[in-house]
Amino acid sequence: MDTRLRTLVVGIGGMGSSHARAYATLPGYEIAGFVVARNVERALSLSRELGLKLPVFTDYYTAMRETRPDVVSINTHVDTHAEYAIHAMRQGCHVFMEKPIASTVAKAQEVASVARETGRKLVIGYILRQHPAWIRFIELARELGKPLVMRMNLNQQSFGHEWETHKTFIKNVPPIVDCGVHYVDVMCQMTRSRPRLVTGIAARLSNEIAPDSHNYNQLQVVFDDGSVGWYEVGWGPMMSRSAFFVKDVIGPRGSVSIDKDTAHTDPADVSKHTTVDSIILHSSEMDASGAQARPDQVIRVEDEIGHDELCRHEQLWLYRAIKEDLDLGDHLADAVNSLKVCFAAVESYTSGRTVEL
Repeated sequence: MDTRLRTLVVGIGGMGSSHARAYATLPGYEIAGFVVARNVERALSLSRELGLKLPVFTDYYTAMRETRPDVVSINTHVDTHAEYAIHAMRQGCHVFMEKPIASTVAKAQEVASVARETGRKLVIGYILRQHPAWIRFIELARELGKPLVMRMNLNQQSFGHEWETHKTFIKNVPPIVDCGVHYVDVMCQMTRSRPRLVTGIAARLSNEIAPDSHNYNQLQVVFDDGSVGWYEVGWGPMMSRSAFFVKDVIGPRGSVSIDKDTAHTDPADVSKHTTVDSIILHSSEMDASGAQARPDQVIRVEDEIGHDELCRHEQLWLYRAIKEDLDLGDHLADAVNSLKVCFAAVESYTSGRTVEL
């Protein structure tokens, strides 16, 4: 009996193409077809690259009827995430969906509710949860004591096609939501504490986006345990490349930071956003004279894995969740909660006040 999971891949942009390559090479999956909004030729080209002859659809619901998949992989813009996921789960399909889970908190809660109601497995693309170096970074942060001070950003200088893509994203959700969910999720894993207060600021740095939109955002979050976090994101040709990538955590016992060769990294290259050159662990311990007791420890990352391999890890986890009936309740709750924090930042900069969760 063929136990492969027939998978419909919806959207084949950067992330969708990477996930399609994973499905094509993992023995537990079989691609049933592609769904694209317009670019049929791109889908056909990817099909040829994978050595397959796949049907390509421009309508999601037609594709669902004709392919009858076991799994639906949703890699579209966020405005279709909730609708497509809910329909798939009600049709009996398991779902992989790129982050964020939905374009509003209410829709995210509805998606999670349907997953519980139908018993279907739903995995959200929090790719950092699959990255060995990021897992180690989080573990080390937990050893620094409480409270934690978490400083993170990801500013992306973008031109041409990348800037056009960012402008399309901005039409659907602010950058602080699209990217912020990853790093708020990391903060929540580090503190294991409930976010309590959120403050946000925003700026519109381009006339090429809508008057009520912003391409620069920042949030500050306070947790119940006294920990505080800061996240900054900006998109566009005006963004500085200086310190575009900061991942730094401070606690009573010292600090831990991700080190990256930013001078030779293109901030618009999404495949480089997860890479880690080394982790620097600093101790606050002092000797009898009051000097630093031990030098900083530089942890070299020898097993760094690429973007496509991380996507393979995500799909392996989905396969395990389906075949071993893993409980994904905490995963979905975390996805909803990180979205709540990011939308609270939007509410804060819109209203001019701090939001209490």
